[in-house]
Amino acid sequence: MPQSVQHQIRKKNREDIARERHPRSKKRCNDWIVCAMLWPLHGTNAGTLLRSCEATGACLVIPHYPWVPQALNKGYTISQRGDVHWCRPNALGWLEAQKNKGFRIIGLELADEAIRFHDLKMAREKTILVLGHENSGIPDEAVDLLDNCIEIPMIGTGTTLNVACAATLALYRLAGLD
Repeated sequence: MPQSVQHQIRKKNREDIARERHPRSKKRCNDWIVCAMLWPLHGTNAGTLLRSCEATGACLVIPHYPWVPQALNKGYTISQRGDVHWCRPNALGWLEAQKNKGFRIIGLELADEAIRFHDLKMAREKTILVLGHENSGIPDEAVDLLDNCIEIPMIGTGTTLNVACAATLALYRLAGLD
C-alpha cells in the first residue's frame, strides 16, 4: 500500500500577497466597473459591499443619506477605507445619466431574461452593477433602464442571497478574478 505524501501548507504573508496581486487591483477604484447600491434599506450591507468593491477594483456608488457614512465606517474593517462616490437620492436620474454616458447597466434581479450567473463574463466595457432594495429588489422604473439582469441560482427556501453576498460574487466575475 503506497504511503500518503505529506506536505506542509505555508500561508502567504503580506509581501507574498503584494507581489502576486492582480495588476488591475492595484488601483483602489476605477470607473470600469461601478457597483450601484441605489436603494439601501439599512447599513448592514454597505461596509461589506465597500470592502468587496475595494477588493475587485470597482467603485461604489451610494446615496448620501445621513446614516450611510456611519454604516460604511462600521462595516468596513480595513483602516484605510475604499473610495465611495455619492449620488443624489434621485437614483433613476443618475442611472439615466450613466446610460447616456455609454455605460452597460446590469442588475442583480430575478427576471425571465436574466443571464445565469455561470454565463456571466468579465466586463469588456464600462459596466454598472445595479443592486436592488433588500426587500423589494430593483424598482420597475429602473428595470426599464437595464441592459441585462443577472440571476444567481439557489437551492433551498430563500429566493435570493444577501445583497452584499450576491454583489460580491458578481463583482468578482465582472472583474475577471474568478
